Amino acid sequence: MLSKVVNSYKGIVTKTINKTNANTHFAWQRSFYDHIIRNDDSLAKIREYIRDNPLKWDLDKYYIQG
Repeated sequence: MLSKVVNSYKGIVTKTINKTNANTHFAWQRSFYDHIIRNDDSLAKIREYIRDNPLKWDLDKYYIQG
């Protein structure tokens, strides 16, 4: 069920981006990773990743400056 929701969301967002900017090369990651949060330490690590990961985008191999 979750995979259907994620797939639908990705489809809607992709169509919206392509309509608003035809020159954008937009691609999703092939899959997604789901994880059961079992304790406070796990939750803290996930929050840290969500908070800090966008700051590392320019280091990603798929980053295209422009």
